Amino acid sequence: MSKGVLNSKSYAFALDVIRFYKFLTSEKREFVLSRQLLRSGTAIGALIREAEHAQSRKDFLNKINISLKEANETEYWIDLLKDSELILLEEYADISQKIKEILRLLISTVKTTKQNLDR
Repeated sequence: MSKGVLNSKSYAFALDVIRFYKFLTSEKREFVLSRQLLRSGTAIGALIREAEHAQSRKDFLNKINISLKEANETEYWIDLLKDSELILLEEYADISQKIKEILRLLISTVKTTKQNLDR
């Protein structure tokens, strides 16, 4: 998996989260959960970008692990928005599929990096 794929998907996801935040605040008048989603959803790509210039493989792994934690938190907020009926199932399905894909890519990156560190 190329770093470019993870970068581009996380950046596109951050843009989706920003648009989703605008929708939630203007149309649903929801400010608490949407703010949490905005913070964690945009942090994923920022941490991946930061990892590009890591000082070592361990530093890279640390930053990617933190990005993975942010992605996991983002999935939590998305699930909470759905289960509290603040978003429709169609809206949930789209954004949920995207975060699940990013989670899979991050998990794969963590596993590969750990294997390479152990060599």
